[in-house]
Amino acid sequence: MDCNEEGTPKMPPVPPAKPDLPVPKFVDSLWCVYAVSVVAAWNAEFLTYPLDLIKTRLQIQGELNKNGNKVPYRGMLGTALGITKEEGLHKLWQGVHAAFARHLIYSGTRIMTYKALKEKLFKQTNNDDYFPLWKSALCGVSAGALAQYIASPTDLVKVQLQMEGRRRLMGLPPRVHGICDAFKKVWASGGVRGLWKGSVPNVQRAALVNLGDLTTYDLLKRSILHHTSLPDSHLVHVLASCGAGFVAASMGTPADVIKTRVMNQPLDDRGRGLLYTSSVDCLKKTVQSEGIGALYKGFVPIWMRMAPWSLSFWLTYEEVLHLMGAKAW
Repeated sequence: MDCNEEGTPKMPPVPPAKPDLPVPKFVDSLWCVYAVSVVAAWNAEFLTYPLDLIKTRLQIQGELNKNGNKVPYRGMLGTALGITKEEGLHKLWQGVHAAFARHLIYSGTRIMTYKALKEKLFKQTNNDDYFPLWKSALCGVSAGALAQYIASPTDLVKVQLQMEGRRRLMGLPPRVHGICDAFKKVWASGGVRGLWKGSVPNVQRAALVNLGDLTTYDLLKRSILHHTSLPDSHLVHVLASCGAGFVAASMGTPADVIKTRVMNQPLDDRGRGLLYTSSVDCLKKTVQSEGIGALYKGFVPIWMRMAPWSLSFWLTYEEVLHLMGAKAW
């Protein structure tokens, strides 16, 4: 080993630090935001999908069928155990591929639209600490409504696939045999209008949910960073996600119940609903038959799903952006 004049071993020279590589321009583009949003949504959807299936089954329970009989109510735990015992554990993910197809359209569109409105229309940058609540709310409602209207056909198919296991147990013939078959039958029975059956309560729900999710997450994250010494870290993302999930569930559950019932109802040969003529009619009949509390059927699994869904989505979204060197939310 080489030594200096004092006999001390010479240390090898420290290599110069490599300059930071420039971040590709595409990582801050809206299309990159779209792609990252879809990946984050797929991850969150797979982890929490059983709660969505249970929620859908709960919202149908207590509903009058076309023969005037009520579907018996089993509760959240009873519904979960019933699906597992009667249909199989894997049926808790029945229709998940339709949910992936929905998020391919819905999640990317809502995040991209929110950021576009925020940055292009209101000239808001990530370095700004303050973003007025009314502007954030307007962006969240608009982004959610637009994204859900475009993705409404995939949501319709998802609801129908989720109900197939229950139909088989009731001795009823299956309505659909997969996502492609579902699309074909909806198109054959109702055409373009049939694909958007239930879109009105669906859009209303999405507007309220995104008001609760996007707006609350944005507001809470900025407030925590501004009023505390916490850095932009996983802890901040967890706190903001939990708050966003609760607010979104509280605001969106009534519209979600109406949406599920309108989408799941049988149709006549002209594509018209046999149980409800519109979302307003569904609202009236539900309250008259079951009381105002029926509008919050499935709230617990919705909240239990939205909190971890929001957490999984935002943690994945922020982490992927960080790894790519893109701007944080």
